[in-house]
Amino acid sequence: MAEILPLSAAVADLVHDGDMVALEGFTHLIPFAAAHEIIRQRRRDLTLVRMTPDLIYDQLIGMGCASRLVFSWGGNPGVGSLHRFRDAVQNGWPGPLEIEEHSHAGMANRYVAGASGLPFAVMRGYTGTDLLEYTDTIRPITCPFTGEVLTAVPALRPDVAIVHAQRADRAGNVSMWGITGVQKEAVLAAERSLVTVEEIVDELTPVPDQVVLPTWAVTAVAEVPGGAHPSYAMGYSVRDNDFYVAWDPISRDRETFQRWIADHVLGVGEPHGQSR
Repeated sequence: MAEILPLSAAVADLVHDGDMVALEGFTHLIPFAAAHEIIRQRRRDLTLVRMTPDLIYDQLIGMGCASRLVFSWGGNPGVGSLHRFRDAVQNGWPGPLEIEEHSHAGMANRYVAGASGLPFAVMRGYTGTDLLEYTDTIRPITCPFTGEVLTAVPALRPDVAIVHAQRADRAGNVSMWGITGVQKEAVLAAERSLVTVEEIVDELTPVPDQVVLPTWAVTAVAEVPGGAHPSYAMGYSVRDNDFYVAWDPISRDRETFQRWIADHVLGVGEPHGQSR
C-alpha cells in the first residue's frame, strides 16, 4: 500500500546511491521536482533509465548524480543538444558516463517485460541498424516455431521508478491522463516507486482515458503542485516553452549551469562543487 510522504522523505527512503532509477514521462508529466530533490540529496553513481532523456537528465548528469545512462533518444526537444550530457560523454565532466542505447520500441518492450515478470522481450525491431554492434543487451534469437530470427532485449527492472501524475486519493491510488507514455509499465516493473502528484483528493473522479495506478503498485506518493515544470500536467499547467529555449545557453557553460542549479535547485547561491 502506498504511503503518503513529503517529497524529501520519499526520496531519502527510496533512492539510494548506486540504484537504477527510471524517471519517466513523455513531453507531459515529467517529474522534475523529484529529480531536483535527488540533486539536493547528492545521490551518486545512479544508473539513469529513460526513453527520452531531456532536460531532467541533463541536470542530473551535470550535477554528478549518474555514472550510466540507458536510453533511446536524448536532446532538448525542439531546441538542440543536451550540453551537460554531451560534456559527460565527450569530456568526462563532472565524471565519466557510460551509455547503453536502444530504440524507443526496444525500451518500451523492456519495460513491458519487466512489468510482466518476464526475463526478456522479443521483437522485430533493430533490423537494419548497427545498434547490435554497440549495445550488448540486444541479441538475435530464433523463433522455435517458425525459425524466424528476431531480436531479444532484457527486461528492465529499475530499483525505483519515479513518475508525476495529476491526482492521488488518500489511500494512495493514482490517476493520470493525457500523454502517459510508459509510466504505468515503469512503475509495475520497478522494485519501488514514487509518484508525485498535483494534488491529493478525497476521491478520484473518473476522467476519460485515465490510467489508474492502484495503491498496491505504488510505494509512496508525494503531493508536489507544479512538480512537472517546465513540462506540463494536463488540466493543471501548460508547457513552459520559453524555459526549454533558455536552457540551451544555461547548459552550454559549466559555470553558468552550476550557478543556475545553485540558485534554482539548491537555493544556496553557490555552485555545488562539481569542479573536476
